[in-house]
Amino acid sequence: MSVAHATTASTIQIPALNRPVAVLGAVAAAVLTNLVVWLIGAAAGGSFVVVDGTTTQDVAPGGVIVMSAVPLLIGLTVAALLSYRWVGVLRVAEVVGSVLALATIAGTVAAAFDTASTVALSIMHVLLVPVIVVSMEGLRKHLIER
Repeated sequence: MSVAHATTASTIQIPALNRPVAVLGAVAAAVLTNLVVWLIGAAAGGSFVVVDGTTTQDVAPGGVIVMSAVPLLIGLTVAALLSYRWVGVLRVAEVVGSVLALATIAGTVAAAFDTASTVALSIMHVLLVPVIVVSMEGLRKHLIER
């Protein structure tokens, strides 16, 4: 006779977040995380400078802050405002935001950055995905629990 053992899977609990915390908290988390990645990339020899013809553009740290904060702030704010009428938009925002964050890696790779900068900037794009998902799921949980 055999005995079957029940296993329990551990799950990550996402806290319920109100709209301001979901949006501003996500933006702050993304900016801080991306600045840490920038520091690591700079320590690894990344210059974060791209030369386009006769112009040289330095994208760090100011560019990292702006390009982390502005698109995320706009997208999450739009989703949070639309959620007043339709909570389902939050799941749509998770998918669209994640796909856009990952798709824009192509622009980073196509630019003439050094290898360390390209890798660090690409990692920054990837790290936006969990920020987007956690913030939108936290807001969704808040709205459904009310």
